[in-house]
Amino acid sequence: MIRIGFVGVGNISGIYLHNITHLFREIEIAGVCDLIPERAEKAAREYGVRIYKDMYEIFEDPTVDVVLNITRPYEHYAVTHAALEAGKHVYSEKPLSPDLGEAKELVKLAKSKGLYLGGAPDTFMGAGIQTCRALIDRGFIGEPTAFEAHMLSRGPEGWHPDPEFFYQYGGGPMFDMGPYYMTALVNLLGRVKEITGFVKKTFDTRLILNKEKYGTPMQVSVPTHESGAMRFESGVVGTFSASFDVYADRSDEIVIYGTEGTLRVPDPNTFGGEVRLMRARTGVYETIPLLFPYQENSRALGLADMAKAIETGRDWRANCDQQLHVVEIMSSFRRSSELGQAVTLETPFERKAPMIYTDLPGILD
Repeated sequence: MIRIGFVGVGNISGIYLHNITHLFREIEIAGVCDLIPERAEKAAREYGVRIYKDMYEIFEDPTVDVVLNITRPYEHYAVTHAALEAGKHVYSEKPLSPDLGEAKELVKLAKSKGLYLGGAPDTFMGAGIQTCRALIDRGFIGEPTAFEAHMLSRGPEGWHPDPEFFYQYGGGPMFDMGPYYMTALVNLLGRVKEITGFVKKTFDTRLILNKEKYGTPMQVSVPTHESGAMRFESGVVGTFSASFDVYADRSDEIVIYGTEGTLRVPDPNTFGGEVRLMRARTGVYETIPLLFPYQENSRALGLADMAKAIETGRDWRANCDQQLHVVEIMSSFRRSSELGQAVTLETPFERKAPMIYTDLPGILD
């Protein structure tokens, strides 16, 4: 049994706590810590777990195998770096780091120490994206040629209890939601080779619209609309836009075009969703039954998969090379916009094995 120590018990932690306790049978919670004691106390009451005074006490506990880093994005680098230096495997929420140089440093450090480093998003391992991968890999749309994708919204300030960090370093629509789309795309289409991007910040300040902080102003320090063209190593080309500035009726979409058909991919921020396939000879969309398990919210699936890899020595799917490539993809939109030219990517990436269907929920292959 691989034991997990939580650093951070914020908004996303609830589903991790629930799934590690009730779904994934090869990992267990060692304990939690948070800078806000009430959050750790709430987790301890609900799940009967230990409270550590701080992350360093987790690092010193020899029974903790993996540090789960679910702090705010701009804190990811420091926490992950400290955990790796302490000799712990790490699974981090997205992104690995908002800074490409820091992300490269973390990957280098983990490999030099022989430690496992991976992280979110793991939604690509769910039934929806895995079904799409199977359809593409088995030739149902022929040779992929192009794609369109976007994540469009008016921002999280109306529903998130503490939305300020979305508009600070490490936030913005690209680094908040982009990891879901980019991770799905590279798992479906492979490595990205080149990007041309444009970015903008539409508002210098925004108002919080949730009940508790209604009307409180927030400073905006990151781009809130990013758009551009992407060319994959395979030759597939397409466009992606991420925005917190717009009102849209179709807020999330990935469409992949091929020589023999078109595939509508479900929302990559979910594990299930509707997969729709149009073959050239029919010209109409059909809903395809999902071919794999984990259709519900299965966050911690990537963590459980990494834990199995630690036990067996096999590859793990939500790995740090994938995270690093996704960070470079997202960073390249801004870099291209600043340089006024296309950016060629440098990080390597190879797709790992697709998911394998098993009859035992919570047990990874």
